[in-house]
Amino acid sequence: MQPDIIAYGEPMVEFNQTGGAGSRSYLQGFGGDTSNAAIAAARAGARVGYLTALGDDAYARLFRDLWAAEGVDASRVRTDAEAPTAVYFVTHDDRGHHFSFFRKGSAASRYRAADLPQDYIQGAKILHLSGISLAISDSACDAGFAAIEMARAGGVKVSLDTNLRLKLWPKARARAVLTEAMRLCDLCLPSYDDIVALDGPTDPDAILDWIGGLGPSVIVLKRGGEGAIVSAGGRRTRLAPHTCKPVDATGAGDCFGGSFLARLVAGDDPVAAARYAGVAAALSTEGYGAVEPIPQAARVRAAMG
Repeated sequence: MQPDIIAYGEPMVEFNQTGGAGSRSYLQGFGGDTSNAAIAAARAGARVGYLTALGDDAYARLFRDLWAAEGVDASRVRTDAEAPTAVYFVTHDDRGHHFSFFRKGSAASRYRAADLPQDYIQGAKILHLSGISLAISDSACDAGFAAIEMARAGGVKVSLDTNLRLKLWPKARARAVLTEAMRLCDLCLPSYDDIVALDGPTDPDAILDWIGGLGPSVIVLKRGGEGAIVSAGGRRTRLAPHTCKPVDATGAGDCFGGSFLARLVAGDDPVAAARYAGVAAALSTEGYGAVEPIPQAARVRAAMG
């Protein structure tokens, strides 16, 4: 199967705290922002593939089983027997959810530009990656930019979710790398908080002006509980958030991104795609974990009315 959407990045096994603050119970699930996005896109009906490396361990086998069950093509995922599959924990309190990552030296962080399958990338319609894809190591960053170059050379659109994690890299490097990545992408999915944290503009329209001046033709500024703003074709459309009963926002932005790309590939215009994605992301917050609560297309359509 040649996917229409190919995501690149780091999958991570998730242990999500249940039962409230102080609980010692954790639900084992799956995470990693671009893997989450790939699964969301597949549940929205798209043909999706994933590029990464996994360790030769039990967690890697869980991931391969997951992708197979979700219809995500993992035929080009490498096995690195000398490195582990990454893990993270999510804890919850009255201030929200908090992450503890165990990813240093992970198989995905050892991925190199030489590992990229050029024919696979250039056979897709969209290549999707994130700030985390570029932050986990120098080699993974180089591979990300090499993948972007391959995509652009083959007429494949590039999608970027800023997904900033300042624990992974210094702010100055994050700003420089993400600014260059935004310059090279066609579809940009920044979070408002990410841009502000990079010392960018604080006014939403000023953010869209800045990013739009770099090059992307479509920008969707994600604003959490305030909805989203779509900038495309010289117009800006503000979308209100979908009413929901959230219990865990882990992976909601990833769900938005994958759902948005799936609907674009299906033929929706950017506003319609973002409207669908906003509902999907809201529904994903009504359960625990990054993957399990991602809604199937039928549920999203029902919620849209």
